[in-house]
This record gives sequence, C-alpha cells and structure tokens, in this order.
Amino acid sequence: MKIKGISYLGIVILLSVLFLACKQKTQPVVSQVQSKSYYTCSMHPQVHEEHPGDCPICGMKLIKVELAATSAGKSSGQITLTPSQIKLAGIETDTVRAENIGNEKTVTGTVTTNETQAEQLSTRIAGRIQQLFVRTVGEQIGTGQPVYTIYSEDLLEAEREYLLAMQQQKVLNNPDVDYRQLITAAENKLKLWGLSAAQIKNLAAAGKASATVAILSKVSGTVSDIAVHEGDYVTEGMPIFKTQALNTLWVAAQVYASETGAYRENDYVNVSFPDLGGEILRGKIEFVNPELSDGAKVDLIRVSIANPKGLVRPGMLAYISAVNGQLRSIAVPASSILMSEKGSMVWVKNTGGSFSPRMVKTGQGNQSYVSVLSGLSAGELVVSGGAYLLNSEAIFKNGAGNNGMSDMKM
Repeated sequence: MKIKGISYLGIVILLSVLFLACKQKTQPVVSQVQSKSYYTCSMHPQVHEEHPGDCPICGMKLIKVELAATSAGKSSGQITLTPSQIKLAGIETDTVRAENIGNEKTVTGTVTTNETQAEQLSTRIAGRIQQLFVRTVGEQIGTGQPVYTIYSEDLLEAEREYLLAMQQQKVLNNPDVDYRQLITAAENKLKLWGLSAAQIKNLAAAGKASATVAILSKVSGTVSDIAVHEGDYVTEGMPIFKTQALNTLWVAAQVYASETGAYRENDYVNVSFPDLGGEILRGKIEFVNPELSDGAKVDLIRVSIANPKGLVRPGMLAYISAVNGQLRSIAVPASSILMSEKGSMVWVKNTGGSFSPRMVKTGQGNQSYVSVLSGLSAGELVVSGGAYLLNSEAIFKNGAGNNGMSDMKM
C-alpha cells in the first residue's frame, strides 16, 4: 500500500509539472543584433563580408559600408556613405539636363600629341656639348632648369669682353668713354647667347670667365626627342631636344567619305578609352581634313581633349562617339539606368548627401545618354558611376525582393 501511494503521488506531481509548462507563455527568442556595417568590393558589390579583407573574386581591398538607420519620416531605401566610402567605391554623380540623344556613331582613333603645344630648344651658339642633364625621353623639364653645359670659344670671348668693360669702368673712368653702354652691349650679347641674368650677375661677382657654361631651358613639358649626345659639336640653331605638353592631347581617327557629314569642326564628342576602364572625356573636333586620301578614300578628323590628370597617354586606343542629328531632351547618362523587376530606376543624391532610389520612365537614347520622360527633374543629381554598389546595399538591407522602392510609383 505504501509503495502504491508513493507511485500515485509521483504521478500527480508529474502531471502538475506538465500542466504548468503548457500554461507558461513561450518567451520570444532574442535575435542577434544585425551589424550596422559590412564590407564589400567596389568591382563586385555582391560580396558582403563582416570583417575587412580582400575580395575573394578579384583580390581588391574591401571597403566598409555603413547601414543608415531608418528614422521617422525617412525612406527605408535611403543610403548614407561617408566621403571616404564614396571615393573608394568610385561613386560619381551627374546633373540631369538637356542632352542630344540622337543616333550615335562611333569610330576608332589613336591618341597623339598636340603639335600646337610642342616646343623645341635649339643652340644659340656653336660649341661642344660637355654634359647633358636631360638624357631620356619622357623626362619632365621646367623653364630655368639646367639642360646641358657647352664649351664655346665665342661665348668665352664674350664673357671676357663683359668683364673687361666692367674693369675699365672701375680703373680708367675716362669721361670720354661711355662704359655703361659698353657693359650693356656685352651683357645683351651674353643674354642673346643663352645666359640668364643670374648667371651674368654671378660672372660679374666672380670676375673670371668660365670655359664651360650651363645653358638653362627656355621651354617646359615632357621631353619627346633628344637630338644630341655628350661630346657632339653643334652649330647655331641646331635642335637639342623637343618637348610636348601632355595636358592637352589629340585623338586622330579616319572615317569614310560617306560618314564625314557626322563630324563638323567645333562640335563636341565623347571620347572613351578601353585602357582606362572605358573612362569618357569630352572632346572638341578641331580639324576635319578637306582632302580625302587618294588610296583608301578616307578622311582624317582630329579631336582635342583635356588631360588634367595625365592618365591619357599618346598611343592609346580611343573611341570617338558623335551624335548624328539634333534631338535634345532631358536625359541622364546611360550608366545611371538600372533595370529591376519594376522597371528602370536611378539613384538620386539628396541635398543632405544621402542617396535614394527613384523609379523613372525612359525614352529614346544612345550609348551616352538616355532621355527621361518622368521621375526626374532638370538639375537633380543622379549617380552615374557606382550605382550597382548602392543597389547591392539596398538589397542587402531590405531583402532581395525589396530595394526600398516598394512604395514608389513612376
């Protein structure tokens, strides 16, 4: 009886415990706090890592992207990046404005030097080149920089004449002789033969003529040709070297006679460079050859481009894109348009510096610009480079089925 009573008591306790467990409310599982930043690759935005490192696809250093917190009245699709993140990601913006969206014609060209910017340093007196300070093509040279030393009997004699005139003024002081005029004449001869005012002043202070004289450059730029060597005898007017200014370059291309109508002098065209990742520069047609080549019946056109960063180099391949016909419309760069399941979209830069997605309706366009029929206004800033990084972050933040535009209409 005792054993049966104990068993009965145990069963009652077990049933009570199970009953209380069923009545207890299920406690919610505390979710792990989502990180406020992640690391991605500017070339492969699909890469998302929790820690810094290198891209597993291309090996580039990953960049940190901060996730903007959603606050009251702020769109969930809004993305905020720091200036350093924008720079590392290569995000560029362009202004929505009226552009020519007519048919675009592209021809292949080659980058050449701008011959109107070429300069040449020539000898001013006969002599022998003792030493060259500029030895290789491609060196940068500035005005006033020593370029070579020369031994010249004529220059040595001119130095002695100058020193003699100064000595006579001090010692003889003959009132019937205009020593100042003699000194000025000798000084002008030295300047004409290549000496600077500072060199003449040093000559007067030393009181002794030098067998060899350093000649300073009167030109500046990048050395493109060197015509002499050490030990060469030169005559007056012989070229020493030639320089080119690479901040402005030409792109030369050949077009068929039937296509010359699409290219007119002073028209602006887009010039892209495959060696620079397709970077596009604005160029101006400066020359269209009025004569055709006898053999191939082709015409030569020349486009001038600015090269402030020095990235474009002579010899590079280039593509010249000209728009045929005048069809102007409010447009954005073609690189700004992203396609989604809902249609065309762009990323707009807000006044506060953040970026927001925007659905747009596009119309006719070409390789450079696409017209916008609705969704944007002239003067707004759209992302023309790096838009895929912003789109990737929006998908990562809001989910693959929602990039922050579920509530937007075109």
